Amino acid sequence: MATKSAHTEVPAGAAPGFPPFQFETFPSQLLWLAITFVILYVLTAKVTLPRIAGIFEARAKRIADDVADATRLRDQSNAAVAAYEKALADAHSRAQATTNEARAKQAAGAEDVRKRLAVMLKARVAEAEKTIASTKETAIADGRTIAADLARTIVEKLVGVSPLAAARDRRGVHQDQALRRR
Repeated sequence: MATKSAHTEVPAGAAPGFPPFQFETFPSQLLWLAITFVILYVLTAKVTLPRIAGIFEARAKRIADDVADATRLRDQSNAAVAAYEKALADAHSRAQATTNEARAKQAAGAEDVRKRLAVMLKARVAEAEKTIASTKETAIADGRTIAADLARTIVEKLVGVSPLAAARDRRGVHQDQALRRR
């Protein structure tokens, strides 16, 4: 007699238990296992694996493209850095040239001013030397006159006789003697 439960049906004379462990059901289980394995193998081989392989290929292609893009961008970046450094060096050399040119112009202008000032100062020095020489000659001449006047005054005070009068007297005596000798 067979007892029926909600999920399983037990054959008559069989012991109730877990159906996959019952020896009577092994051949049908093996058949369905083989059928299921073949169906899953075919599905996996024909559908799932090609999709996974496509995903891997797409991923590898994307990685290769990303590496190529990164390499291209790195090369562009290096080129931009090189261009920037060249532009910076060119600007630096232009600035240096402009600075040197301005310095040369200022030096030339300063040299012209220095030459003009030297000529002007030379003329002033020559004029000042002439003035000093004439003043010196005048001072020396005036100094002799002053010294003679001072000496005459001192002699008059000390001796009481004017040296000019004595010299005139002596000249007269000498002239008289010279006339007499002739």
